Amino acid sequence: MTQPSKTTVIAIAGASASGKSLFAETIFQELLPELGADGISIIKEDAYYRDQSNLCMDERNKTNYDHPKAFEHELLSSQIKTLIEQTEVQCPVYCYKTHTRTKDTITIKPTKIILVEGILLLSNPELRDCFDIKVYMDTPLDICLIRRIKRDTKERERSLESITNQYLTTVRPMYHQFIEPSKAWADLVITRGGKNRMAIEVIKAKIRQLSLRK
Repeated sequence: MTQPSKTTVIAIAGASASGKSLFAETIFQELLPELGADGISIIKEDAYYRDQSNLCMDERNKTNYDHPKAFEHELLSSQIKTLIEQTEVQCPVYCYKTHTRTKDTITIKPTKIILVEGILLLSNPELRDCFDIKVYMDTPLDICLIRRIKRDTKERERSLESITNQYLTTVRPMYHQFIEPSKAWADLVITRGGKNRMAIEVIKAKIRQLSLRK
């Protein structure tokens, strides 16, 4: 009986709009043709925001989405472990407009390389134990705010007032309380955001090396 291939899980963490999603997605898209669908997959921490279908919209708007309690990290860590054991999982689907999960799920099958990206991945001890490589995107907060304004007004149809209010009341305080301190757990700290080609190529080279491992 042949032993299953070793799975490598790579966490890409950092502040909201720090470039982590672009960084992870660039690596995924550039390596997918080379490694194939059974070689690399990507999971977004945002998909694991807790279901709030039992709350009215006013209550959902009051949720602190930058606090660890907003995420069902126990489900994320459980599903990562299931994938490592070579069994597929049903990943939740989150809707930013309604601030809750949809009834849909996405099937994620086991792959040799799993990229996981999100703001609070390194703040959770159980999650940290799931990661073989931990990357932190170190981007200045003023740059993150500008990117967040552009993203949320265009993609999530939010007003400038709601974006700045959320930034001042939860995003910035939670960054200093939880996200920035988690940088201490990173194996690699990346500057200049998701377009840092040298960092992208370094991670891609490491993934190629790992994907050849039995």
